[in-house]
Amino acid sequence: MEKVENIRWNEEFLACIIRAEVSFEQNRFLTPPEYNFQVGFIVHPADSAIAPHAHSSVEQRVDRIFEVLLVRKGRCEVDIYNRDRERVATRELCEGDLIIIVEGGHGFRMLEDTVFLEIKQGPYTGADQKRPY
Repeated sequence: MEKVENIRWNEEFLACIIRAEVSFEQNRFLTPPEYNFQVGFIVHPADSAIAPHAHSSVEQRVDRIFEVLLVRKGRCEVDIYNRDRERVATRELCEGDLIIIVEGGHGFRMLEDTVFLEIKQGPYTGADQKRPY
């Protein structure tokens, strides 16, 4: 099993799975640099610091909703679909695994009681607003 797996359909980047045991010695972004939602690992040595700062406002057009899910507890399977609604991949996610969903569709089956930490552009519209795939 790969520690970092990019799931693609043809040239389209659909998702990235980062296994719990992965570690990086240097900075590594997992999303392409042209995307308006960046996910990456930033490595800081002991005794370093990040100066207090604020981020400037930047007006952006959101043309796709990215979703980042961290499995905090449990185990599940995720199905990844392309834009044509064809299942491209099925992977098991375990505690500590992270998935970045960029394009296409997705669905989950819980194999155990599962808790996700979910990060995405808001506002959250609720489960009733999700489009069936």
